[in-house]
Amino acid sequence: MDKHKVVSESEWIKARRQLLAKEKEFTRQRDQLSQQRRDLPWVRVEKKYVFEGPDGKETLPQLFGGCSQLIVYHFMFAPGSKTPCKSCSFWADNFERNVVHLNARDVSFAAISRAPVAKLLAYRERMGWTFDWVSSGANDFNFDYGASFVSDDLERPVYNYGSLNPRGPDREGMSVFAKENGEVFHTYSSYARGIDLLNAAYNYLDLVPKGRDEGGRGQSWVRRRDEYEA
Repeated sequence: MDKHKVVSESEWIKARRQLLAKEKEFTRQRDQLSQQRRDLPWVRVEKKYVFEGPDGKETLPQLFGGCSQLIVYHFMFAPGSKTPCKSCSFWADNFERNVVHLNARDVSFAAISRAPVAKLLAYRERMGWTFDWVSSGANDFNFDYGASFVSDDLERPVYNYGSLNPRGPDREGMSVFAKENGEVFHTYSSYARGIDLLNAAYNYLDLVPKGRDEGGRGQSWVRRRDEYEA
């Protein structure tokens, strides 16, 4: 840890108040940005996507349950992989217990991967998760919403709205949908660093002196939560 300046309590309060003013301004800007996000135009979903879930086939409208809003996490788990992305597993640990609170605000949640549903369910049981997780292996959903890619696109800037090369057949992301008068609309999607806010652990780490402490190595430190050494 870098050596930090040590001061009196009164000096610390003065510095903290200066930072508080900046934090409040950031909060106001974030509120404004969140409103702009909600004000984006919608796109009608014309395709009839059918997923494979634990109880059989489910359509996109069925994933809403009794809610009018749906958040989808694009979980990196390719059909031929034995286990899914460890970083997506890190994210999943953070949203697992939030689903009941989302439901209370008219929001449903589902993770969607291309791997067969049997693999999804086996891994979900291993991790002790309870959220809905369905397979899009028989449809183009993850391709259509910018989270899966054909081989010709892996080294082209087609990920995150043309800003990044995916460098793999699947990448992380989230998409939001709304249902109105029986129709489904796509309202928002975000990828790469744009999904940081979904990870509560990272938000906690940003508060401590060492921060994320990744030293330019990204998430090389991340393990599935049953793989960390004691």
